[in-house]
Amino acid sequence: MQIRHHGAVNGVTGSCHELQVSKAQSVLVDCGLFQGAEAKPSLAIDFDISAVTAVIITHCHIDHVGRLPYLLAAGFTGPIYASQATSALLPLVIEDALKLGVTQEQELVATCIRLLKRQLVSVDFKHWYDLPNTDCRFRLQRAGHILGSAYVEVDLPHNKTRHRVVFSGDLGAPYTPLLPAPKAPYKADTLVIESTYGDSLHHGRKQRTQQLKTVIERAVSDNGVVLIPAFSIGRTQELLYELEQIIHSAKKHSFWQDIEVIIDSPMAANFTREYRRFKSLWDKEAKARVAKGRHPLDFDNIVTIDTHQQHVQLLQYLKQRQKPAIVIAASGMCSGGRIVNYLVEFLPEPTTDVIFVGYQGAGTPGRAIQKYGPRGGYVELNEQRIDINAHIHTISGYSAHADQAGLIRFVTGMRKKPQHIKIVHGDNEAKQALAEQLRSKLAQQTKVEIAT
Repeated sequence: MQIRHHGAVNGVTGSCHELQVSKAQSVLVDCGLFQGAEAKPSLAIDFDISAVTAVIITHCHIDHVGRLPYLLAAGFTGPIYASQATSALLPLVIEDALKLGVTQEQELVATCIRLLKRQLVSVDFKHWYDLPNTDCRFRLQRAGHILGSAYVEVDLPHNKTRHRVVFSGDLGAPYTPLLPAPKAPYKADTLVIESTYGDSLHHGRKQRTQQLKTVIERAVSDNGVVLIPAFSIGRTQELLYELEQIIHSAKKHSFWQDIEVIIDSPMAANFTREYRRFKSLWDKEAKARVAKGRHPLDFDNIVTIDTHQQHVQLLQYLKQRQKPAIVIAASGMCSGGRIVNYLVEFLPEPTTDVIFVGYQGAGTPGRAIQKYGPRGGYVELNEQRIDINAHIHTISGYSAHADQAGLIRFVTGMRKKPQHIKIVHGDNEAKQALAEQLRSKLAQQTKVEIAT
C-alpha cells in the first residue's frame, strides 16, 4: 500500500490523494483545483492516471473537485463516487467553474457535464461499497463541513491482513448551524488528515453570533454597506441561518426587522435550494426550528440577485441610497465572482464594513484585504489599486473547518488509534502545530508525519 499526494501538501488547495490498492490499481480521493498563490499555469493533469480505476469525492468545494474536468479530458472513464447530496451539487459546481474560468462555449461545457453525470455514482453514508475489480471496499461517513461532505474509510488487503485507511477530507467544526458535527471512526490504521486550522482555536458559537450582531449594528449606524465574502456552498447558508436567528430574536421595531440581506450569487441561491431539499441531513436544532414554522434559509429579509444586469443595477442603487444593507457574495477569498465588484466600489468608503468569516488563502485578495486593510493599505483588484478605507473584521468562529481541538478530538476519539498519520491541507505553521499536538497526545508507536 502506498499513498501519493497530488495536491494540498504545500497549502490548502488542490486536494488530490492517490491510494494504491494493488500493484496495478489505485483510487483517487478528490481531484481539486489549486488556487491563490498555489495556482498553476497549466490545469492539465500532471500525474500518471493509467492505474486509477475510481475516484471518491469527499465534498464539492472547488479545491477538492476543480480538476475533475481535466481528469475526464485526460481519458479517465471510471466511476466517480460521491454522497447523494454531493452528487446533486457537483454538476452545478463544475459547470459554474468552467464558465467562469475556462470557457463560455456552452456545447463544450455541456459535454463535460454530460460525461461527469454519466460517471457519477451516488452512494449512501455508512454503507460499504466494493471498489471495482479489487478486493477493497469503501464507505462515506458524515464530515459536517458542508452539505453532503464526507470522510472516507477504505478497507484493503495488506500483508495478509486488512488495513483501514481514513481520509478526513475537510472536517466540520462542532456546534455549527445546520449540520451535525463529525463523529470519529471506530478505527484507522493510516489516517490522512487536514490541518487548515491546526494551529488555532475558533470562537464559540454564542461568541461569534454576538460578534456578528455587534459588528453589523455598529456598521449600519452610519448607513453603510456590510460586505461578507462567502463561499456559495456552506458559509452562505450558515450565515443565513444565524441572521435569521438574530432577526427572529430582535425587537419588533428595531432596524433588524427591515434590513435587507442581499444574496448576490445565483450559485449560492441554487445551493440554498439544495440545502432546503436535503433537510434530512440537517441537525436537530435546525429541524426543530422548521417544525415551529420558521424558515431559516428563506426568511422575509432575503433579497436574491440573479442576472448580471440586476447585479449592476444593485451596485448603482447601493452607491446612491442612504440606507444600510448586508451583501453576501462569492467568492469567499475575493479571488473572483461578484464580490470583487462590490469591493472595488466600496472598499474606499469609510462607511463600508467587510466581514471575513472564512479562511483566506495565501496569495488571495481576501488575505491581502484582511492583512493590509486595518493598516489603511490597498489591494489589487481587476488590475486596479484600490485603497482600503473600509473597516475590516474577521470572525474566525464561522469557519466550516474544525479547529485544532476538533482535529485532535477526531483522532483521539477513535477506539483503535492510527499507526500512521499523514498531515495535509494546511499552511506550514498549522501543520507543524497539529503534528506537535498529536505526538504529545498519542502513544509513541503512532508515526506522525507531514506529507510531502
